[in-house]
Amino acid sequence: MGHSRVEVYIHYVWGTIHREPLVTPEFERLLYRCIQAQCDKLECPVIAIGGMPDHIHLAVRLNVKLPIWKVMHVVKGTSSAFMRDKLIKPGDMFGWQDGYGSFSFGGSDTGVVEYIRNQKRHHADGTLWPEVEKLPDDE
Repeated sequence: MGHSRVEVYIHYVWGTIHREPLVTPEFERLLYRCIQAQCDKLECPVIAIGGMPDHIHLAVRLNVKLPIWKVMHVVKGTSSAFMRDKLIKPGDMFGWQDGYGSFSFGGSDTGVVEYIRNQKRHHADGTLWPEVEKLPDDE
């Protein structure tokens, strides 16, 4: 039997509860490291991560043993607990919206990666991808 090679790339987008600006510059790098570490545990290598105070974009090469929803469920759960337990002051609120977006892309599609890495610039100059930026819970 021959070997198989499967590469599936997913661009996830999810927002903070009520789209509140809760991912402050003070916490952003540590939160991204937490997300990176969780993706490593799931064997879903991170291609790019970026975002704004009210939402996160994450591109990964999916571990094909895991369903798309499971990766997001674990990443959101772990990162939310990390924020509440390690970063924010006791009594402060933090949480993610229930929904998320997931979009497949080709591994050689550098446009997706650059879009994620340059989120702040795209939001500042209005060069957004509306179909990616609008989350189900925003409707």
